[in-house]
Amino acid sequence: MRHTSTSMAAVAIRNNETQIQELDLPELSVDDGLLKVEMVGMCGTDVGNYSHITRPTILGHHVVGHIEKIGELAAERWGVKEGDRVAMEEYLPCGTCEHCREGLFRACKFTDSRRGGMRYGNTALDIKPGLWGGFSQYMYLHPNAVVHKMPTHVPAAEAVFTLPLANGFEWMCLEAGVGIGKTVVVLGPGQQGMACVLAAKAAGAQVIVVGRQTSVQRLALCQRLGADAVVNTTIEDPIERIAQITGGKLADVVIDVTSGGTELVTQSFAMVKSRGLVILAAYKYAKVLEWDSDLVLSKSITVKGLRGHSYGAVEMAIQCISAGRFPISILHSHNFGLLDVDSALRTAAGTGEPNPLLVSVSPWQ
Repeated sequence: MRHTSTSMAAVAIRNNETQIQELDLPELSVDDGLLKVEMVGMCGTDVGNYSHITRPTILGHHVVGHIEKIGELAAERWGVKEGDRVAMEEYLPCGTCEHCREGLFRACKFTDSRRGGMRYGNTALDIKPGLWGGFSQYMYLHPNAVVHKMPTHVPAAEAVFTLPLANGFEWMCLEAGVGIGKTVVVLGPGQQGMACVLAAKAAGAQVIVVGRQTSVQRLALCQRLGADAVVNTTIEDPIERIAQITGGKLADVVIDVTSGGTELVTQSFAMVKSRGLVILAAYKYAKVLEWDSDLVLSKSITVKGLRGHSYGAVEMAIQCISAGRFPISILHSHNFGLLDVDSALRTAAGTGEPNPLLVSVSPWQ
């Protein structure tokens, strides 16, 4: 199938600077493969990494593509063949530790970049064969790569939402156990917040989304995705409004997916009912200096920190997208070609084209 020996790639060579390079494709063994990248979604991790480049790196890890070439053992292990369409996980786990055996690759020490681990979109170019990111025409399939079959009828612009949506299913369904009769409050109507809306609604829960006036368009999108109510904190007191919506019962689950200040962390304790669950799912890059531990105690609140997704959550996300129940395509705001990866990253960061939400890159465009 392969008709070339090189791949064009957008390499982040230093902070906030991209250079297009032509890179050699690797010689493959029976145990690895090569992916022809179709489209790559962008997330906050890509934006953050772009401003902290220590070694040239190909970014991009929300990858959908087609198996271009694959070794015999790899094909048997993954259950795929050349030409199959797949969605990639970002993790490159060991596959044998207790966490990997549960499908919890995010907990495997070999995926922790802070400890020298490797992930797609976050591994330096000088680690051979270098094609470790989605902002490239081709991406190397490491023997430990985690792939999921993606139905061909799913539009690429929806398929690249697989990993964010997998986070939503992991946090809402697998960790929080939301379902019919439960009320969920989502703090923050960004990409991860909308993933939580979709997952909670798919499970049958009542969903309330909280955001500011600056996110009023995103709040409206949440309602189109199925949110039962939205709260604009610029003009409404969120605690009072949530009490009003729920008839004083408050929320069974409150999840904070904002990356701003810490005020919403403490507000979460007031929004959740007795014996409820508060989930912290976004880094604040700041410490919560004061919080009412007596309130947490008196209401018997469970506070849980969550990040990432499991193998099972990715499968749930693919099933949800494939079913076509929700208008996921409305989240796709911008698509760029390989030559414009810098513009794509700046747009996702809020300093490029206006009103970004789900920004993507099509390397063959």
